[in-house]
Amino acid sequence: MVLHKKPIFGANISPACTYCEFGRKATDPSKILCNKKGVVAPYDRCRKFCYDPLKRIPRRQPKLPKFSPEDFLLD
Repeated sequence: MVLHKKPIFGANISPACTYCEFGRKATDPSKILCNKKGVVAPYDRCRKFCYDPLKRIPRRQPKLPKFSPEDFLLD
């Protein structure tokens, strides 16, 4: 019996060298150093793509609106 792992962040993550296990940032922010392909663009991809969730930068949370004490009064 084979148990399949459930993807951490969903199954619809598009491959990109920016968050691949084999890629790391270069000094030039428009380049990624890949162990398999060499110097590539950040959103390039190849067959060796292996998702690394620790490299993915999450979106910022939206700012909460400001409330006043009058908003919480019961009339």
